[in-house]
Amino acid sequence: MKPNSPRFIGITGGVGAGKSEILKYIRQHYKCEIYLADQVAHEVKRPGTACCRKLTELLGEDIQAPDGQIDSRRMAERIFSDGVLLEKVNGIIHPAVREYLLERLERARRERSVELFFVEAALLIECGYRALADEMWYVYADEETRRRRLARSRGYSKERIDGIMSKQLTEEQFRINCDFVIDNSGALTESYAQIDRKLEAFTWQE
Repeated sequence: MKPNSPRFIGITGGVGAGKSEILKYIRQHYKCEIYLADQVAHEVKRPGTACCRKLTELLGEDIQAPDGQIDSRRMAERIFSDGVLLEKVNGIIHPAVREYLLERLERARRERSVELFFVEAALLIECGYRALADEMWYVYADEETRRRRLARSRGYSKERIDGIMSKQLTEEQFRINCDFVIDNSGALTESYAQIDRKLEAFTWQE
């Protein structure tokens, strides 16, 4: 294993680009840890955490479900169309997610049990991970392909897809901020080959 192991790699890309399939392949074949920012955000909001306490103080005790969990639906309703409140909520959750991930990265480097440490998020660039990661990867798929995937796999309407895409970074912005691009517009086998060429210096696991 390399002295600076594990290598911290951020993975981002637009909705429908296929980041989940890419990470599934990496998880199966390389010595790595993988964290999805959306799942970590749920983890840091669990009852008893500082994040949960701060959100309750900001949004009110009725934001919690009977079991003490933050009710995501109620929280979404509370911050809907309120940009100031949304910014305050993000100001609580995003630092908590970052702290959680950096603690896991430090543990992985101390234990030296994996060679690669991946973090996936649509907002990775916007949240400042460019300065933290050793590398940033952009999972790319052309817009027509992404729209087709979202309509087929998630049942999204054209209007919903338009709304989501309008809020994300442009292809140019993704490319400027990333070190490596995986073209995931075609067959997955082609994407896997790109990954294997990029990670040829790391341990392959069957």
